[in-house]
Amino acid sequence: MMRSTDKQTKAYNFKTRDIKVLKKLLPYLLKMRVRVILATLFLIAAKLANVAVPVVLKEIVDSLDQTNLLLILPLGLLFAYGTLRLASSLFNEFRDAIFARVRYHAMHLIALGVFKHLHTLDLSFHLDRRIGGITRDIDRGTQSVSTLLSIFVFNIIPSFFEICLVIGILWLNYDFFFASISLLTVIFYVGFTLAITTWRMKYRYQMNDMQSEANTNAVDSLINYETVKYFNQEDFEVNRYDEIMIRWENFATKSFTSMTTLNFVQGAIIAVGVTIILISASQGVVNKSLSLGDMIMIQALLLQLFIPLGSLGIVYRQIKHNFIDMNNMFDLLDRQPNVSSSKEAPKIKISQGKVEFKHISFAYEGKDKVLKDVSFVIDPGQKVAIVGQSGSGKSTLAKLLFRFYDVINGQILIDGQDIKTLDHRSVQSVIGVVPQDTVMFNESIYYNIAYGRQGASQCEVEKVAKLSFIDTFIDKLPEGYDTLVGERGLKLSGGEKQRLAIARVLLKTPPILIFDEATSALDSYSERMVQKSLKELSRKHTILVIAHRLSTIVDSDKIIVLGDGQVQESGTHAQLLEFNGEYAKLWRLQVNEKSDEI
Repeated sequence: MMRSTDKQTKAYNFKTRDIKVLKKLLPYLLKMRVRVILATLFLIAAKLANVAVPVVLKEIVDSLDQTNLLLILPLGLLFAYGTLRLASSLFNEFRDAIFARVRYHAMHLIALGVFKHLHTLDLSFHLDRRIGGITRDIDRGTQSVSTLLSIFVFNIIPSFFEICLVIGILWLNYDFFFASISLLTVIFYVGFTLAITTWRMKYRYQMNDMQSEANTNAVDSLINYETVKYFNQEDFEVNRYDEIMIRWENFATKSFTSMTTLNFVQGAIIAVGVTIILISASQGVVNKSLSLGDMIMIQALLLQLFIPLGSLGIVYRQIKHNFIDMNNMFDLLDRQPNVSSSKEAPKIKISQGKVEFKHISFAYEGKDKVLKDVSFVIDPGQKVAIVGQSGSGKSTLAKLLFRFYDVINGQILIDGQDIKTLDHRSVQSVIGVVPQDTVMFNESIYYNIAYGRQGASQCEVEKVAKLSFIDTFIDKLPEGYDTLVGERGLKLSGGEKQRLAIARVLLKTPPILIFDEATSALDSYSERMVQKSLKELSRKHTILVIAHRLSTIVDSDKIIVLGDGQVQESGTHAQLLEFNGEYAKLWRLQVNEKSDEI
């Protein structure tokens, strides 16, 4: 993860970031406000019943402590005691059952919102971030939503309400001394808990960083399993993971051991407070200013006061940890895409499929210009190829047309419409792309082809498979179209993946097609067959081909040669050879390379 622990620690401020998180969480709770209100009412009822138990217990003890009178079993009080115990448990269960839907619905909505938002972010964001770290942030963030809601509804609010009730009863029924000692104990407990826990938070930040880094590297290493094997880097990957986990272990150990200090301080404060109150209560019994029932009631109230208070330290630590995790997740939601369109932006209207690049200039962030005043036209039904040395800007043109990025200067027009002013999703819907690095879902072959258009029939899927010359290969497989392709399509060869990608984009049936080195992994026979298919497609589609192997684009209606971010030459294959410029040099170089291979 690309973040600094020191910066996080300094930037973290309860009054700003935590409140910001709570404000973002509130709308999700308001969607189910009725359940929240009902759960709160049951919570109050449960605590009232719970606090009433010591009061009834006092009356039971006092009624039994009658040495000079006929002893009568106080059945009414005993039944009341049992009823209150049952009511407290029943109301708590009602609260839990009603609030369960609130908690899980909030998790569902937030996870869905983050997932949806990640798909709206531009390509540059996904190139800068690692998937392992992002998924870890989302997982920890959504779990933190559930934990935080549970803590507030099942711990914080009940504990606060119960503390107020207990101190109020002690104040009203007994000497102010009991209430004041109880209140001071609570204040000291909470104060020391906040102070020590805040000091310990730096270790949690460092643990999170190490855990995210370890998870990210592990995912990255496993995704690149073949590369690791090719270069015999298993030991390097294991050692790198081990080094990170050693640092994580050190921070985790410091976090845990520092907790012992907090536990001791908390225990000491409670012990002192309870001892002082019990000594005073015992003295009151001896002086006959208090009954035995009063002492038992005070002791029971103190138990109800300090039992929830005893878990308050753990709860506070969980809250702080959850706020950290949720901040990371909500930071993803705060990230705005560089490429977007307003809600009022019109959708694209396709009449012919004419594409125009007018004086295009573009530079990636922090780098020099890749394209400098590039202009050319692709007429409807034409197949136009872009060639040039690596880094000349060929693939950048395809990304700009698809609106992965927006141009700095100039315009890209489709049927006379500036795509920068249009709804970007509608622009992307009319363009099909077969990328050089073809990635497949870890699903069946049928799923990966049918992904091109939701609701496509099996007949349509098999038709595009035939057009891309992958049908014969599929028919030979034992499971046919149900064959799983593996993680990122690792079970398929490069050529097989590219033909599946071609079949998938053909199923989308877009008027504009982009082939970015899409035939680079095909054998000679498959390449000729796909070229034949593309020639047929070019009658119905406007096609832009990004090519390195010039043999694949000799039949193009126009070939544009890029160099140093500018158009150096333009024409048909024959015209460019006759011109004897840069294209002719590239052609002769590749022909010689092929002759050497033969």
